[in-house]
Amino acid sequence: MAAALKSEGIVAAGGPPKRNRERLAQAGGSTWFMERNEMWAGCAMSLEVEEVLHEEQSKYQDIMLFQSRTFGKVLVLDGVIQLTERDEHAYQEMIAHLPLCSLKRPPKKVCVIGGGDGGVLREICRHASVESVDICEIDEAVPRVSKQFLPEIGCGYDDPRVTLHLRDGVAFLREAAEGTYDAIIVDSSDPVGPAAELFEQPFYATMHRALAPGGAVCTQAESLWLHLPLIRPLAEACRRTFVGGAVSYGFTTIPTYPSGQIGFMLCSKADPSLEGGKLDFSTPQRPPPAGGRERAPGSPFAPPGAGLRYYNEEVHRGAFLLPQFAKEELSDLLD
Repeated sequence: MAAALKSEGIVAAGGPPKRNRERLAQAGGSTWFMERNEMWAGCAMSLEVEEVLHEEQSKYQDIMLFQSRTFGKVLVLDGVIQLTERDEHAYQEMIAHLPLCSLKRPPKKVCVIGGGDGGVLREICRHASVESVDICEIDEAVPRVSKQFLPEIGCGYDDPRVTLHLRDGVAFLREAAEGTYDAIIVDSSDPVGPAAELFEQPFYATMHRALAPGGAVCTQAESLWLHLPLIRPLAEACRRTFVGGAVSYGFTTIPTYPSGQIGFMLCSKADPSLEGGKLDFSTPQRPPPAGGRERAPGSPFAPPGAGLRYYNEEVHRGAFLLPQFAKEELSDLLD
C-alpha cells in the first residue's frame, strides 16, 4: 500500500512546501523519499515513507517530517535528511562528547550554533558539570517541530540550563565576551547558501576569541569519502586560526548520511597551563556520562532518559584513526 501522504501539520503562510515533496516518488506500490544533492552528485539515499506527519514552509526553509518504514521518524530540511530516530545518536553523541570528554577541565559553559532539533543539547546536558548552554537557532520552526514530533530528541530544550536564542549564530558569537565558553559546538547544514559562512576562517576566528584558554570547538565537517577537497582547506583555516592549539579530525558512521560517514573538525585554544599547551582530542579525559540503557516498551528506539547508544571511550579513540587515503591528504595539518 502506498504511503498516506496527507500532512497532519500546518503549511505556513510562506506558501506550500515544494522541495521536499519533489523528493517523493512511487515505486512498486510504495512511496519513497529520495535525497539527491550536488554535494554528492551521482548518489541518492532513499527511505520508504509510511506517512507524512508534518510539512511547512518556514521563513527560512522547507520542513518535512515523515514516518519511515525502517528508520522511525525522519526530519528533512530543504530536501536533505537531517536525522532519523534510528541512527541520530551516532551523530548527536559524537559531536557533543568528542569535545566535552576531551577537555582537561570539566565543561561549565557551552555554546551550540545550529542544532535546532535539540539532540546535541540532550547530549551536552548529560554532563553534570555544565552550568549553562546557549543555543543559537535562526529558524524557530525547527525546535517547535522537534519538540512536538520528536520528543526523545527535542527533550534537550527541557533542561533549565539551556537558553534558546532565535537569531543568527555568527552575530551572537561576535557579541560574546572574549573567553566566554569552554566549548562551542557547530551543528550546521552543508556549506551551501547561508551556512557557507560557518566553514570559513573568519567564523573560526570568532569562535577562537569566544573560547576560554584550553577550550574546544567541534564543527560538522563533511565526509572523508566525498568531500576531501573541502576538508583540507577547512583544516588549513583551523591551523592558521588555532595557533598553538590542537587541530584534529574525527568521524562517526551513520547509515542515513551521504556515504554512511560524517566527520568533525575539532580545535582547541592554546593554554600554557596544559602540557604542550593544547588538548589531545584522541584521548578522553573523563568517562562517558552515566545513564540507563532501557528502551521504551514496544519501541526499537531509546526513550529520552536512556543512556548512550553509540559513544564510548574506545569509539572516542578510534574516531581519530583515519584511513590511509585521508592521512595522505590531511596528516600534515592535523595533530
